[in-house]
Amino acid sequence: MLLTPKWDENGNEPQYVQLYTFLKNEIIAGRLAEKTRLPSVRKLADALGLSTTPVEMAYQQLLAEGFIRSRPRSGYFVEKLPDPELTPKGQGVSEQPEWSRPLLRDNRKYRYDFHMSQNDFSLFPHTLWRRLYNQVLGGERQEELFYGDPQGEPGLRQQIADYVRRYRGVVCTPDQIVIGADQFGLLSLICLMLRQQLKRIAVENPGYLLYANTFRQHGYEAVPISLDEDGICVDELYESGVRLAVVSPSHQYPRGMIMPVSRRLALLEWAQSVDGFIIEDDYDGEFRYHGRPIPALQGLLPQTNVIYMGGFAQVMAPALGIWYMVLPQSLLDAYFTLLHDTLLEQSASRLHQRTMEIFMQKGHLEKHVRKMRSLYRKKHDALLAAIHKHFGERASVIGADAGFHVLLRVYSERSEEELRRLAIQAGIRASSAAFTWLTPPAEMPKEFFLGFSGIALDQIEPGIAALHEAWFAGS
Repeated sequence: MLLTPKWDENGNEPQYVQLYTFLKNEIIAGRLAEKTRLPSVRKLADALGLSTTPVEMAYQQLLAEGFIRSRPRSGYFVEKLPDPELTPKGQGVSEQPEWSRPLLRDNRKYRYDFHMSQNDFSLFPHTLWRRLYNQVLGGERQEELFYGDPQGEPGLRQQIADYVRRYRGVVCTPDQIVIGADQFGLLSLICLMLRQQLKRIAVENPGYLLYANTFRQHGYEAVPISLDEDGICVDELYESGVRLAVVSPSHQYPRGMIMPVSRRLALLEWAQSVDGFIIEDDYDGEFRYHGRPIPALQGLLPQTNVIYMGGFAQVMAPALGIWYMVLPQSLLDAYFTLLHDTLLEQSASRLHQRTMEIFMQKGHLEKHVRKMRSLYRKKHDALLAAIHKHFGERASVIGADAGFHVLLRVYSERSEEELRRLAIQAGIRASSAAFTWLTPPAEMPKEFFLGFSGIALDQIEPGIAALHEAWFAGS
């Protein structure tokens, strides 16, 4: 097999990215057919005159996205893709490339706080943000204090369109972007836009209950759909008869799996075949710690009815109150009709929007994301090492390598309630994941959120040691 990518002589992209993009496009185009065995890492490296590192990194990215499969002692093989007419045409990887669970009403002070979605604000650019905010106010233009564009400030929508294209592979124009102060408000707009044609929504089970509960408040029926190792079960979607589904393909909440490209294309095919809609929740898509972030579902087939949900709560801070959604072209008329009929005003602070616009325009957001990704990677790796050291075979980790938390499945004779109580008594926050199930399984696993983003790096190892002591002392 002759694999000869054309290298970028200017060095604008790392060699592993160029190799990944080449192989990905070869698979999409069918030139690398299903079940084709790829050369070993060493053989391909030798043939291309590279070290093994970029080849290994390219293979790992293809593996993470579901383009290839690794067979023990056999090597890497090309995976089957769905119907070719649904395959994205000639797309490469984006340049670089929230669910945020609302803070639980738990006012206890914990010695070790493994909050599932708490940010680390130690690197927040307070001085810079204050200077840019004062710059917005400094002109003393009175119109800046009025409501602003109900869809969101045009300059910020332009910056968001550029950002999600480069970092998340989302294909859109600023006119497709709608800004709001919170997820509930944006989801409520979706409910109103779709209520004449849809009455049911499929949700991941387990999943983020804000979606199910928001649509229920608007009179929809929430239909739980099971997950397997690749994400939401498309066969169940067909059987359910629903035409609207919410998914988190880049890092499923709470279980953390990454939806491979074959499942993503099957999901898009479902939406096309039933004339339906997909809501893509990309709550932490920027934060993958080993390998490149996984491009968003929306960019695979931009003409499909995918509503992309994002925001700055985890990337920056929840207090800024800036969330956004990208509407498909098919919903723009319904959105503008809704604006006209309701006289809707903008819910997100205009001053914060203008400050964020300048922050992004000057390249500060990308720098901040890189800093936070590096910090969270250190915490993520420290958490996994501590769990392995102290728990050994008494627990397993679910959903590593991305996001702001992992799930810890505990193998103990104690009940989940007793484990929760013992953690609290020891001064440790480790929240049960049971609340994420819309329809609980017959036998509920004992799983707990361990968030690592908000806890100090030097507290992670002693915190895990204390948690093990609380749960397994004397055993």
